Amino acid sequence: MSDTSPRLRIRIPRRSPSGAPPPWWSGRVLVLSIAGAVALSLGVWLVVTRLPRLLTTPEGGAPAETAPAAPVEARKIHATLFYVADTGNELIPVSAEVPYGDTPSDQARRIVEAQVQAPAKGALSAIPAGTKIRAVYLTPRGEAYLDLSADVARGTTGGSLGEALAVFTLVNALTVNLPDITAVQILIDGKEVDTLAGHIDLRHPLRRALEWVRR
Repeated sequence: MSDTSPRLRIRIPRRSPSGAPPPWWSGRVLVLSIAGAVALSLGVWLVVTRLPRLLTTPEGGAPAETAPAAPVEARKIHATLFYVADTGNELIPVSAEVPYGDTPSDQARRIVEAQVQAPAKGALSAIPAGTKIRAVYLTPRGEAYLDLSADVARGTTGGSLGEALAVFTLVNALTVNLPDITAVQILIDGKEVDTLAGHIDLRHPLRRALEWVRR
């Protein structure tokens, strides 16, 4: 009896004479290669963009804050200031640090500002409390004009001795620390005055007077 049923035929792809895979297999390899390249690129992007943030983010998710820079200490110079001795009748020199001034007039102002401030505990200033520096002017002749608030006149007490100590505290503070300043005239509220308290003539610049300073 002859077999007349249909036969199932399976067709096996043949390799090309050169041994290369059939076209459908080459296309699948190409797709897999592209997918691999995309995955690799995505991984590199994640490492570049996300890893630095993960390394700098503390536990809890808040971004790390940069610590504030330490303040730069202001430049200062060593100066000699003058205060009333324990005897009450002379001045004593005291070494102190005062802010640096960019110009001679600015430096002169920094020195007298330090001089009129309330002294350290245990020291006594001849300058009345509340005295303010309004301005400091320097001339090419080496003279300084020191403009003070009226508090210096209202608060000066102690007769001629107290007045002399107040005046020469200021004159010596400028002439000792700044050798280019040879004399100082004290003004009050921008005007020339005869005296602070009726004794020391302030109508002209006064020179350094170290006889009032303890040796």
